[in-house]
Amino acid sequence: MTRAADLAAELLATWSDERLDVVRVGDVLLKLRTGDRRAIEIVHWLVLHRRFQFGGMAVREEGERWQVHYLLYDRDPGGPWVEVGYDAPSTQAELPSLSSLVHAADWYEREAEDHFGVRFEGHPRLGDFVLHDEEWPEGLAPMRRAFDASAGAARGEPNCDWRPRRILHEPGAFAMTIGPIYGGIAEPVHFLLETTGENVVRAFPRLFYKYRAVEKRAEGQEIAAALLLAERFNAAEAFAHSFAFCRAIETVGGMVAPPRAHGLRVILAELERLRCHVGTIRAICGSTGLAVAEARASYLEEELLRTCGALAGHRYLFGLNLPGGLATDLSDVSCRSLVGRLSEAERALHTLDRMLATTSSFLDRLEEVGVITEKQASEHGLVGPVARASGVVCDLRRAHPYAGYEHYTFEVAREEEGDGYARLRVLFFEAFQAIAIIRQAVDRLPPGAVLASGGGAPGGGSAFGAVEASGGAALHWVWLDEEGRVARYRIAPPSFVNWHGFHLAAEDFAFQDFPIILATFALSVAENDR
Repeated sequence: MTRAADLAAELLATWSDERLDVVRVGDVLLKLRTGDRRAIEIVHWLVLHRRFQFGGMAVREEGERWQVHYLLYDRDPGGPWVEVGYDAPSTQAELPSLSSLVHAADWYEREAEDHFGVRFEGHPRLGDFVLHDEEWPEGLAPMRRAFDASAGAARGEPNCDWRPRRILHEPGAFAMTIGPIYGGIAEPVHFLLETTGENVVRAFPRLFYKYRAVEKRAEGQEIAAALLLAERFNAAEAFAHSFAFCRAIETVGGMVAPPRAHGLRVILAELERLRCHVGTIRAICGSTGLAVAEARASYLEEELLRTCGALAGHRYLFGLNLPGGLATDLSDVSCRSLVGRLSEAERALHTLDRMLATTSSFLDRLEEVGVITEKQASEHGLVGPVARASGVVCDLRRAHPYAGYEHYTFEVAREEEGDGYARLRVLFFEAFQAIAIIRQAVDRLPPGAVLASGGGAPGGGSAFGAVEASGGAALHWVWLDEEGRVARYRIAPPSFVNWHGFHLAAEDFAFQDFPIILATFALSVAENDR
């Protein structure tokens, strides 16, 4: 029996006294439908006893019913995905809360409360999350079917009595605010840092100042229009997010991308990962005041952007992914030229790595600073390099291979310390691995088409697409109506997950460490303002 079959049998045996429908989709996915309380128990059991990663939560309003879906996946290779769902009457104002059992669900429930107006019983921090109280009218619930997005929403009345929640009230305690407005090109995010001295006792990030309602705008759209939204809500990882969206559509429509498209997608995905990691390394160097190292990394980042533009026609790899493959082919000559340019980048990256590893003043700012333990990373469901630097090893390219990743030789990074230097080492390691994967993909690139033929617009159905973006697992759920239009679109990006755990690294460290810790997380504000 496969691990999916074993798990299905164990679930049915454990919850045999309750109504539990288990649908097995090959050896990849288990879909469970049960009563709401049992759904909470099953998700908790999967996370606690089977070490599954909590992948995300989606709420849908279907007729007179709420539909709640939880997505989880095995961290180990060969395990299945599990989608746990339940229904409740839409007249039910409160739904059972999962976050007291699975802390990774905390922000998902807060987001759903703002979007749909549904409360989660016992949750201590509902309200004033995505829709800030001083900017949006009370009770807006923009994701409800009754809300007309084309009509817009009146601006909320300023709440002159609004104050941030604080936990320190003793003599000598004070709060330092940072943002949300910055010079340069920084996205708006507000930080409240509480302290009684030099160390940050509490770090509270406040996001969503540029909430764009991407999921609402996608409803009723053709697939091509929704793809543009998926690609553009975070330009830094445009290829990864469009890739995940297209994988979801391909699953619904039964499309299979041609082998050459798989190879090219791997090349482009790894090129984006390399460029993003170099950009993060550049930001870390800048945060510690290493001007020469920052300049070297900036030059390398710009060279990689130019390489992307020369290879694919766009510096940020826009306009390439389509359901069923790619919009355009890349010549073998261009791909071989890419390998040559990456060899130069690899040498420059090795030089930078050696410089940083032997600069004691730089290491002093990173080692044992911004520590997140393995237990904390696991409880918060952290993903990507941040999680792997704390010993939580899960990489979708290895655990749940797609696009032929199972045929490439590469290692998944793992560090144990969980500090800023561990995160930096993971970034360098993954950058070198990305170059190695690109070399293999170019060597094995088969001839042929890059777009599946005869694949018309899929009809009704739902599926999720998942890829390992540079920041971690990126999950896109798509529900299509019978005409092939988007009925519901749900995005669970890696930064949304890792922002939830950022405070763990910032707390109990000095104020001057804060910008350095923030740089090592490589967090995107745009991914939250979706």
